[in-house]
Amino acid sequence: MADGGAEAVLYRLCTYPQPEHRHIVFALGPEDKYAPMLREAGVETHCLGLARGRLTPGAIVRLYRLLRRYKPDVVQTWMYHTNLVGGLAARLAGCSNVVWGLHHTTLVPGTNGKSTRIVNRLCAWLSVSIPSHIVACADSARRVHEGYGYEASKFVVVPNGYETGKFLPDANAGAVVLQELGIDQDAPVIGLVGRWHPDKDHPTLLAAFARVVERFSGARLVLAGTGCTPDNSALVALIRDHGLEGAAHLLGRRNDIPAVMNALDIHVLSSRSEAFPNVVAEAMACGTPCVVTDVGDASLIVGDTGWVVPPRNPEQLAGAIVEALRERSDVEKWKARSHAARQRILSEFSLEKMVERYHRVWALRSA
Repeated sequence: MADGGAEAVLYRLCTYPQPEHRHIVFALGPEDKYAPMLREAGVETHCLGLARGRLTPGAIVRLYRLLRRYKPDVVQTWMYHTNLVGGLAARLAGCSNVVWGLHHTTLVPGTNGKSTRIVNRLCAWLSVSIPSHIVACADSARRVHEGYGYEASKFVVVPNGYETGKFLPDANAGAVVLQELGIDQDAPVIGLVGRWHPDKDHPTLLAAFARVVERFSGARLVLAGTGCTPDNSALVALIRDHGLEGAAHLLGRRNDIPAVMNALDIHVLSSRSEAFPNVVAEAMACGTPCVVTDVGDASLIVGDTGWVVPPRNPEQLAGAIVEALRERSDVEKWKARSHAARQRILSEFSLEKMVERYHRVWALRSA
């Protein structure tokens, strides 16, 4: 299983206490971050070991045999390739209740692989016959996939849910991260938690941050996520080109994301494509206000607690960050915004609500 937001949601869904359900996870790919974590949590997990983006008839056969052995009441698939392979294998194995999952919005040539775009077209064609229902994590994802040709009558939108007991305000945890990085407690700290990937658009963030430091010379930028490391020559070159060598901190993949979120004054989502960006909700649950690009359901998550700007626009992104940092100087106003951000996640996007909604979908049958 890969290390991404969609995989994190699956982990939360499977490990949430649900005595009436038993989950078994079949991953097409090799062992990765979440497989041992799921097993440690008591969730039986099988990894078929396929290379990313490669589908073989053998994979369908192996999955078919596993499904025949376990005879699940519901097969919930999660992403494009598993929707196709898992859906076909489940139907062949006699499972009539197959629920597809969609955790992406637009597919862009050059950013998303050719095989993914082909699988998406096949899924659109098969959506009439294979799934009982299709769960989209965001309304934007539903609209886009209906445009791709997916069967509109089968869609159900289930927003992602978050562990608000894990992601919560913790000034001490944030202070530890700042001390580790050598950042002064009073310095304005902006950050992005997200892997190095074209969709995350780190170049736009760095271009925007270069403008921010012209107004706030002591500002610091924290980048956490797979590929955000000093050995990423492309990222380091961007930082150097913008003259940000002393202001940018590259953390790589971290296991203490709540602490990282608490170290930030503002979390920035600079993406050019998202469905339902988990990091925005996680930051808000920690009481960290967000500046986001208007992609997927980012603006829905933020509501009136943060700032929303167009994607691929460094000037407007910088302007929103500057506006946020100016408000930060008003302690009471900033405290109220931080509180509102967390309250929005508690009221609208709790893990409990997400699990309940999945349970309702699994109980449905085809019309």
